[in-house]
Amino acid sequence: MGKAEREKSARDRIKEQQAADRAAEKRKRLITYVAVGVVAVAAIGAGWYMAYSSSKSEAAGEGLPPATVNADGSVSMGQAGVAKPVVDIYEDFQCPACKQLEEVSGTTFRNLALEGKAKVVYHPITIFSQEPTKSNSIRAGAAARCVSDGKQWLKYHDTLFKNQPDETVEGFKIPDLVAWGKADGVTAEGFDACVTTQKHAAAQAAYSEKINKEQKIEGTPTVKLNGVVMDNETAFSPKQLRQAVLDAAK
Repeated sequence: MGKAEREKSARDRIKEQQAADRAAEKRKRLITYVAVGVVAVAAIGAGWYMAYSSSKSEAAGEGLPPATVNADGSVSMGQAGVAKPVVDIYEDFQCPACKQLEEVSGTTFRNLALEGKAKVVYHPITIFSQEPTKSNSIRAGAAARCVSDGKQWLKYHDTLFKNQPDETVEGFKIPDLVAWGKADGVTAEGFDACVTTQKHAAAQAAYSEKINKEQKIEGTPTVKLNGVVMDNETAFSPKQLRQAVLDAAK
């Protein structure tokens, strides 16, 4: 083999080796990308599962907790003798986020009260100052004040949120508020007239102003645990919510 041929053969072997090295490096990168992708997908999946698990509503307990409609329009839930921890829920029947809180964590609030783990107090207030949301809220809050039985109030409370109108339209109309109460089995004497005349509208407005000022409510829903505002991440996570209340009882 001549010198030229030997040099050509050497160049060919170098090219072949370089090609082989490039192929090996490509396979290595591909394996790395796949591995990273699998980890990323797993992480995303784990994150989704954790988020789903923490926001999944609890199953309802057997029946409703004892409930008392208070003179100021608030409603207390809890077993006899349970004074703390206290969970205060400040909500507006016209507030979409309040509706969402009830859908996600409402069962947890009631379960904790039913189990004797906490005293839970609902404070229906009017947070809106613009129309038509303000009047919608006042009508709903005033109608709820016409229900004197605690367990009937809880059922009517849920019905009001279920039928929450859009914030841009007039809703919670008087005939509907009366009809929903009848469908829920409200037995309060004079319920129809109470709702129709909006007997408690002024009281609802006054209570809202008082609570907003005293409790420094900046928006609804606001959940307080033993007087301290609970962050929304906890309030909207049944699992975290339960643990926070249980920790407060220690």
